[in-house]
Amino acid sequence: MTRPFFIDTDTASDDAVALVIALRHPDIDVVSIGIVAGNVPLEHGVQNALYVAELCDRSDVPIHAGAAVPLRLPLSTGQYVHGQDGMGDIGLPLTGRLPAPGHAADALIAASHAHAGTLEVVTLGPLTNIAIALEKDPSLVGRVARVVVMGAVADHIGNQNPVAEFNMWVDPHAVDVVLRSGLPLEFVGWDISRTYAVMEPTDAAALRAVGTPVAEMCVDIQKTLIEFCHHHTKLSGFDLPDPIAMAYAINPAIATQTRHLHCEVETESPLTRGMVVMDLLGFTGKEPNALVVTAADRDLFLKMLFEAVR
Repeated sequence: MTRPFFIDTDTASDDAVALVIALRHPDIDVVSIGIVAGNVPLEHGVQNALYVAELCDRSDVPIHAGAAVPLRLPLSTGQYVHGQDGMGDIGLPLTGRLPAPGHAADALIAASHAHAGTLEVVTLGPLTNIAIALEKDPSLVGRVARVVVMGAVADHIGNQNPVAEFNMWVDPHAVDVVLRSGLPLEFVGWDISRTYAVMEPTDAAALRAVGTPVAEMCVDIQKTLIEFCHHHTKLSGFDLPDPIAMAYAINPAIATQTRHLHCEVETESPLTRGMVVMDLLGFTGKEPNALVVTAADRDLFLKMLFEAVR
C-alpha cells in the first residue's frame, strides 16, 4: 500500500533531485505538489517542478502555484546559488507548461481531507504555504500524520547568515506559525546535508554515469551550485539538502540519531533572522515541539538516490 505525500517546494536544483526520489519511489503516492517562492520566484519554481514531473513520466501529479512572497517580508531568492532559472542555467526548456488550478495551500487542505490521518507532508522550501494553510484551517493539524521539514541547523551554523538556514531565513514568520501550530514536525537541517549528503566529483561522475536522462539532469543542474559551494560553503563538491530530507521522509532509517527538542525561530533580529533556536540543554523548560535529525546514514541515502535515477 502506497503512502500519500504532499510535497511543498521552491523548485531549484536540489529540490528537483528530491522530487525525482519521491516521484519514482514505488511506495510513495505523491498526491499533490505545492510551489512556494524561495530559491527562485514562484513562476520559475512552477515551471521547474512541471519539467521534472514530465521527465519522470509523472505529469499526472497535480502541481499548484502557491505564495509568491513571504508572509511579511519581501522575497529574497537563492538564484545566486542555483542560477537564474534555478536549474543551473544549462538551457533546459523551462517554459510553457501549465500548473493545476487552485492555490497550493488549498491543495494541501484538500489532500488532508482526502487522506485524513495518513497524509505525510514534506517541505523543501520556505514554509509560507504551510502557514497560509494553517491560518485558513487550523484543524489541518489533526489530519496530518507527519511533516518533514528541510530547514534549520541543529548545530546553529547557517548558510544564509552565521546561524540561519535559507528556507527558515526567507520567511521566519511562517516558521513561527508552523512551530506554534502543534503539527507533528521533523526537521532535517542543512547540517545533515553538509555532513552526510555532499557529492564529491567522483560521486557526481558515478551518478551521471548511470546514463539515464534523469541521472544526467540530476548532476548537470548543479552547475551553479557547485561554484557556490566551492567559493562560499567550502564544500568539496555540491550538497543535496532536499534529497536527503526526502530520503529520510521516505525511509526514517536514514536518521541514525534524533532528538526531541523545543524549537523557536528568531523573526526580528537582523543578525540572526531565521535562526531556529533548538533548546539542546532544556534551558526553557518547554515541551519539545519537533523531532530533529542529528545524524544520518550516508550510504543508505546514496543507495536511495542511485535507485531513483536508474
